[in-house]
Amino acid sequence: MIEVGALRALRSVAALGTLARAADELGFTASAVSQQIKRLERQIGVPVLAPAGRGVVLTPAGQAIVDSAPAVFQALERCAEAAQSVAEGAPRGVLRVAAFSTAIRGLLAPLYPRLPARHPDLRLHITEQDPDQALHSVEAGTADLALVHDADGLPSPLPSTLSRRLVHTDLGDVVMARTHPLAGTEPLDGGDLAGHAWVTSPPGTVCHQWFLRLFADLPEEPDVRHLVDDFSTQLSLVASGEVVALIPRLARPPLGEGLVVRPLRRPPKREVQAAWRRSAEASPAIQAVLAEL
Repeated sequence: MIEVGALRALRSVAALGTLARAADELGFTASAVSQQIKRLERQIGVPVLAPAGRGVVLTPAGQAIVDSAPAVFQALERCAEAAQSVAEGAPRGVLRVAAFSTAIRGLLAPLYPRLPARHPDLRLHITEQDPDQALHSVEAGTADLALVHDADGLPSPLPSTLSRRLVHTDLGDVVMARTHPLAGTEPLDGGDLAGHAWVTSPPGTVCHQWFLRLFADLPEEPDVRHLVDDFSTQLSLVASGEVVALIPRLARPPLGEGLVVRPLRRPPKREVQAAWRRSAEASPAIQAVLAEL
């Protein structure tokens, strides 16, 4: 009989392309993953991987196994959920959550004051991951729940084995020094902000896309003085009075007395969604955390 660990290892190797990357995802050494694959090959009697440059590819037999794997894992998950439901549906155990950093700060961290009181037998294990990686972790079974955000207004593509639910809509505001000329103006638009100096997130980030869209209809380029990824560091520069910043509400650290927040007339926004395996739909732990979110 094929071992579940070997099947999980092969699926990770197939998704990530190398034994080393699969080992990192699964928390094993590359040698341990290689041994699992070799045991699998002995069990079925044919090779499942073939070398390809610095990585590996599936053989036809390996591809056939990986194609069949989702049904196997779904059946195992249903068995586990059936056992958990015997305990009157009480959420218990460890729920592995993969989430981007600002969702951890703004959505998961606030759960902790109330979660232990309502569900004393449930514990969260949180890993910071970008949305694409978080979805892969849930699909691969190394996480149970993912918090992801849409990319420039478009939801992340979702594998057919996963379900999702909207849990939050995040908006962006402008933060400035209390002494800034615009501190008494709200709501603001791009025309109000033209000509003022900025600190903004680096290109390629959602917040930089928000920033560019704010000035898309204006003829002049915005005056960007600094590119900084960390929002606390952005606020330290804003406190100097030289620059202003566009910061998502989820990501906004506590403001000092010298800073103020001003809303935008048409604020940029992103949707935050939770995603989980369809086979885990009945999980009391997942449903409890979704309800709290």
